[in-house]
Amino acid sequence: MNWTTEPEIPTIKFNNGVIFPVLGLGTWQGPPGKEAEVGQAVKDAIDLGYRHFDCAHVYQNEKIIGDAIAAKIADGTVKRKELFITSKLWNTYHRPDMVEPALRVTLKNLGLDYLDLYLVHWPHCFKEGDELAPKDPDTGKIIFSDVDYVDTWKAMEEIHKKGLARSIGISNFNSIQIERLLMHARVTPVTNQIECHPYLNQKKLRDFCTQRGITITAYSPLGSPERPWQKPGDPDVLNDAQIKKIGEKYGKSPAQVLLRYQIQLGNAAIPKSSNKQRLADNINLFDFELSPEDMKFINTFDCNGRICPNADAKEHPYYPFQPHIEF
Repeated sequence: MNWTTEPEIPTIKFNNGVIFPVLGLGTWQGPPGKEAEVGQAVKDAIDLGYRHFDCAHVYQNEKIIGDAIAAKIADGTVKRKELFITSKLWNTYHRPDMVEPALRVTLKNLGLDYLDLYLVHWPHCFKEGDELAPKDPDTGKIIFSDVDYVDTWKAMEEIHKKGLARSIGISNFNSIQIERLLMHARVTPVTNQIECHPYLNQKKLRDFCTQRGITITAYSPLGSPERPWQKPGDPDVLNDAQIKKIGEKYGKSPAQVLLRYQIQLGNAAIPKSSNKQRLADNINLFDFELSPEDMKFINTFDCNGRICPNADAKEHPYYPFQPHIEF
């Protein structure tokens, strides 16, 4: 395969002036046993021109990613300052005194001195400790913690002040939680990373965040087709016949249409792939534009089709997708 010249990826300027590439590589590897694939995917992605990588402690692969990044820096392909590395604070480390130690574990695993962006992964939190999903042995339910995300955010502001993270943000926060956070924050989150695709286009939450200077980062922009909990008959936006038809008009794949849709909404997008050809296809988005009519048509696909509900936490008072909260 003769890989083409690296494309220039457009950027968004955060509310603090930091530049954010609109396309990145998501590094969550769903099916068990595929964790090692992410290392090769990161190397391939860097070779193809990706510079933005979205990581998280809970993915349990940050050491593999760090080794891959180190290898591409060592061989001269890329410099650290050219990369934008995100990670996320997991739910068991929300207690303020645990935030910096958790970040330092991530930095050690990634082999980095700082992150470009650190996010609070979810507004709700679990029992403190290194067990990612602590469960009650009798009920099998997740054991929750009652730490307030406002207090967690204050600790996030401290690690930002220390330079351990150039920017700080949130993930999966709803409008009410964001409004409350902003009442107490000294540092406005730069982004809210949320599930976003045509079946869940998040218009109201996107508008709410934009009005407050908060960029949207779209996870599962392709509908997370490899998610382990998918059941037959579940929504599958990547194979939507209308998306395929639009792609044929532009000579593009459904994935390229879905990613271009996010970028034209003004979002950043972090699709996941470990296949080099798909990685190359996913970055080949900047030579076409969806017409206003096609954008408007795709917007009509919204059906509140959430595919990442994190249902184990639905009884937590800070669970973000409460039925009585509109967005």
